[in-house]
Amino acid sequence: MSLLALNAGSSSLKFGLFDDEARERFVTGEIDWASGDRQQAELVVRPHNGTTVRSRLSVPDSAAAAACAIHAALGPMQTGCNGIPAITAVGHRVVHGGAEFRASVLIGERVKAAIARLCDVAPLHNPPALKAIEAAEAALPGVPQVAVFDTAFYAHLAPKAYLYGVPYSWYQNWGIRRFGFHGISHAYCLSRAAELMKREPAQLHLITCHLGGGCSATAVRGGIAVATTGGFTPLDGLLMGTRCGSVDPGILTYLQRHEGLTHKDLDRALNYSAGLLGISGVSADLGEIEAAANRGNERARLAFDMLADQVRSAIAALAASLGGGDALAFTDRIGEGSATLRAAVCQGLQFMGINLDLEKNARARPDADIATAGSPARVIVVHAEEELAIAREALRVSRTASRPNFL
Repeated sequence: MSLLALNAGSSSLKFGLFDDEARERFVTGEIDWASGDRQQAELVVRPHNGTTVRSRLSVPDSAAAAACAIHAALGPMQTGCNGIPAITAVGHRVVHGGAEFRASVLIGERVKAAIARLCDVAPLHNPPALKAIEAAEAALPGVPQVAVFDTAFYAHLAPKAYLYGVPYSWYQNWGIRRFGFHGISHAYCLSRAAELMKREPAQLHLITCHLGGGCSATAVRGGIAVATTGGFTPLDGLLMGTRCGSVDPGILTYLQRHEGLTHKDLDRALNYSAGLLGISGVSADLGEIEAAANRGNERARLAFDMLADQVRSAIAALAASLGGGDALAFTDRIGEGSATLRAAVCQGLQFMGINLDLEKNARARPDADIATAGSPARVIVVHAEEELAIAREALRVSRTASRPNFL
């Protein structure tokens, strides 16, 4: 018996197969097209007791990526009489749950319809999640499917933290508010950082930075998210791989009036052609941007510096909302993999008690504390374990949820 977790993102699809108590990993991996070339996506499969295998494959769309991920996850397992391992439940990361879903739920037609309605506000994420759900339903008929929402971590934000300075009727009539994103990752990062510090999450004032294809930072007090850079859609907040982050809304109305751009033009540009890719002109992948910057590419250097400055500024603002912080945590592809970015972000945050040990930072492998011994606040690098968190939620919901409420 086992649990399958599928994490469909904007530039990758991660997967994990775990034992039926979500404790032991059988296999994890991902299909990655961060470079933008879906014809040459990288497949990485990591069996728990075996050798990591890397290969290239074509995943022309999200359905193909999900089908490949399921095959890759189940392939190493000893199969049952029908050729499929006995799967207890499948957990799916769903980025946007809107106001309707404040916790994980069993998936039925009504839930899929609600996820589909939110595709307009999460166009890079909810559609691939739906494709992954459909692929899992086809491959594993009758197995409970569970939606685990990124937005659920922010269900307890106070109105002062989630309302925008727009007419209040926009919130009342149309639900315009801040939701927050990458909540699964932030929640795991919180729990793991607390473990490393030998503290309870409820005791901590913590700032978590999820930095990957998407980027966001969150302030957590007493185990509860109290502020975040994420907004109504995954576009808001920090500069990201292909997404713009926060911009002056007047820019958009100006371009509509004076340049004739339509809402479709703006939507596509801000979601697919902006961010690190738009600034650098090189790539959406920070590793490639750093390499180009080191070769003297000024736009690549500019993109790197912009991301570092925005993350640093967000951390300072979030610390103010907390009244200080016990620790700063970095996670996901950039947060874990770029010592250069971590150093650039932390430079200038000494006033918050953040003192980075440059040697520890340079050789850090998650999970690790990279602050100096005497630093008042800790700096922690946490390996992203969204798939494990998703599997745990799938187990909990499949055991306890009342199916009729959600189908």
